Amino acid sequence: MTARFAPRRAPRATLLAALLLAGLLAWFGAGLHLGDLVPRGNGTAVLGEFCGAALRPALDYEVAPPPGSPPLLAKVLEALRLTVVFAAAGMSLALLLGTLLGFATATAWWSEGAGARAGLGARLLRRVGAPSLHVALRGVIAVMRAVHELLWAVLLLAAMGLNSFSAVCAIAIPYAGTLAKVFSDMLDECPRTSAAALRASGASGVQVFLFGLLPRALPDMAAYAFYRFECAVRSSAILGFFGFPTLGYFLQLAFANKHYRETWSYLWALIALVVALEVWSGALRRKVVMR
Repeated sequence: MTARFAPRRAPRATLLAALLLAGLLAWFGAGLHLGDLVPRGNGTAVLGEFCGAALRPALDYEVAPPPGSPPLLAKVLEALRLTVVFAAAGMSLALLLGTLLGFATATAWWSEGAGARAGLGARLLRRVGAPSLHVALRGVIAVMRAVHELLWAVLLLAAMGLNSFSAVCAIAIPYAGTLAKVFSDMLDECPRTSAAALRASGASGVQVFLFGLLPRALPDMAAYAFYRFECAVRSSAILGFFGFPTLGYFLQLAFANKHYRETWSYLWALIALVVALEVWSGALRRKVVMR
């Protein structure tokens, strides 16, 4: 009995050993030392002051602001609003592009959808044109998601300047590539029972795809899109470090001036926003997707 199951256990043991070896090589290759975790100089005092400020975030400015400045809490709320606006705009564009590219790069679209129609032209498209187009679009979405949104922000800032559209594109481009990759995989891996039944009843290829495959993958696609929106909010906040008026911009200024209580006002606002989005997206998934 033991010998019977040994072949199945051996690959797992080999994989775990390989992962452990890779981790050890990475540890030594990066020159990591546990002693580096210990604060040096006045690092302990700074760390203690920063962590202590978390328990008493500022409700007003720590030093007198310039005349005409809005109240601190009003500035925090405005930064939150702009963070959500940039994230929603970027995610909306990413969802549109990601869905279109996801369909175009899904093998199921060419086998069950547009490429499944009868006729000489369709057969030539499926056998000759589709593979080339499929590979080309896969390469496009690989480039889109391989470059991080922060690097996209640097490139777009250099090309377009500090404007709202460059921030939206910095979020939309990599998120569209990621959505396209995940959506295409979900469409290719969803069950084919409904599609087979529709095909047997005489439905066209597009009908098989839209009514036999897409509804099976749609719950997972929607759940993943909700998750990516939460990520977009965090990315939008980080874009503030490049000068965009989101939470990261004001957080960076407060931290640079050692106003740690103000820093935590922005941090707690971001945490509250992410938690609220998680509750909201969970309620939407239960109400709309999982019913």
